[in-house]
Amino acid sequence: MSANLVEIVQNAGIVGAGGAGFPTQVKVNCTVDTVVVNGAECEPLLRVDQQLMALEAVKILTALQAVMDQTQAKKGIIGLKKKYKPAIEALNKELPAFPQVTMHLLKNFYPAGDEQVLVYETTGRIVPEAGIPLNVNTLVINVETLLNIYDIMVDNKPVMDTYLTLTGEVKNKLTTKVPLGITVREALELAGGTTIDDFVVINGGPMMGKIVDLDSTITKTTKGLIVLAKDHPLIISKTKSFKETTKMAAIACMQCNYCTELCPRYALGHNLEPHKLMRIAAYGSTCDTSTQATNAFLCCECGLCQYACVMDLQPWKFNTMLKRELGSRGIKNPHHHAPAAAVPYREGKQFNVYRLVSRLGLTKYDLPAPMVETDKTFSKVNLLLSQHIGAPAVAVVNVGDHVERGQLIGDIPEGKLSSKVFASISGRISAADSEKITIES
Repeated sequence: MSANLVEIVQNAGIVGAGGAGFPTQVKVNCTVDTVVVNGAECEPLLRVDQQLMALEAVKILTALQAVMDQTQAKKGIIGLKKKYKPAIEALNKELPAFPQVTMHLLKNFYPAGDEQVLVYETTGRIVPEAGIPLNVNTLVINVETLLNIYDIMVDNKPVMDTYLTLTGEVKNKLTTKVPLGITVREALELAGGTTIDDFVVINGGPMMGKIVDLDSTITKTTKGLIVLAKDHPLIISKTKSFKETTKMAAIACMQCNYCTELCPRYALGHNLEPHKLMRIAAYGSTCDTSTQATNAFLCCECGLCQYACVMDLQPWKFNTMLKRELGSRGIKNPHHHAPAAAVPYREGKQFNVYRLVSRLGLTKYDLPAPMVETDKTFSKVNLLLSQHIGAPAVAVVNVGDHVERGQLIGDIPEGKLSSKVFASISGRISAADSEKITIES
C-alpha cells in the first residue's frame, strides 16, 4: 500500500495539520533517511497532539511506518516532551512492533515544535538558512497528519474533520473533533460558551495564533481556539500596529541583545540578530557589515524575542514588516548559509514554557483540556477552497446538488500545488464560488 502513498494522500486532501497546511502528497514524495514526527506541541495551552499520541498510538505508528516505507527512510523519530507521560506510556507499549522507530524526549521549552529546532534536537542536523528539513535528508510530519494518513489508508476516510482545543475564558476546557467548515462561534458552544462577554478569540496558540472573527470558519489547520478578554495583555500585544512597533523600536531599544541571545534560529547558527535589525527603526541602517535588512527573512516569527525583551518590544513584528516591505519590492531572501555548528551554551538559553505562560499572563488557563466526543450535529458548513499553501481547490459541484459527507467537492487544479476538499456534512449545496462552498443539511 505504501507504494501508492503519494496518490492515496493526495486523494484524501491531507495537508500539514500542525502548521501552514502544506499539501502532504508533495511532502511524502521524496527520499530521506529519517522521518521526524513533530509531537512537541510547544504552543502553550494546546492539547491536541499529546492526547492523540496517547489515544491513537497504534494508528500513528502504522502511518509513520507507511511514510517511512514510501520515503525509504531507515529511521523514524517521534519528538515529544518528557512531560507528556500518557503519550510516552502508550507509545512505549507499541514501539516493539516498530523496530525502526524511536522516541526522543524533549525538555519543556519554546519553540521545540519549530521544525528546524526539532530537526536539530532529534538528529543533530542543522537546516541551512532559508532551507527545509529535506535539505538535511529529513522529513518532518505532524501527529494529526499521520492520523489522517491512517484514516485514508485503512478506513478510506478523506479529511472531513479536525481536532482542536477550546480553552481560555470558556466554561469547559476541552479538546474535541469537529467537522471542517463550522464557525468559531459554533465550536465555542461545544465548550459551553464563554465566561465573559467582552472577549477576543485567537485561532491557534498564544504565540503565533491570529485573532479571528466569531463567524470565521474552522479549517484543516485549526488546532485551537483561545478566548481572552479584549484588554488582556496578549491581545493588546497582538493588536499593536506596525507603526507603533516601529516607533517603540526607534525610541526604546537599548541594544541589550537579549532578543538575539534567545532567538532559536540564531542559536542554530543562522545569521539572524534581531537587536541589530531593530537599529533600522532608529537609524535606517543596521550599522553593521554582517547584517542587512534581508536578514529579517530568516525570522520564523515565533515571537520569543518579545518575551526576552525587558522593554516588551516586538522584534519579530518588526521583522515581519521588513519582510513584507522587501517582498513588495521584489527582493528575495539571499541568505543560504549552512552553519557547521549551533552556538555554544544553546541548551542553557532555552525558554521554559511554564515561564513563558507566566509572562503571557495565561497561568490560570494552563489547565487540562481533556479529549471528549461530541454528538452535536451541524446543519450548515462553509468549506473554504483554500485551506492550504498553494492554489485554491476548484469547485466540482453546483448550487442545488446534493452531496454526502466525504464526497469530493473541490479538486486540485491542473498542474497546481493544491489540496482536495471534501464535504464534512451531508446536504444540499446552497452556495458555491471561487472561495468557498456552503452545504446545508
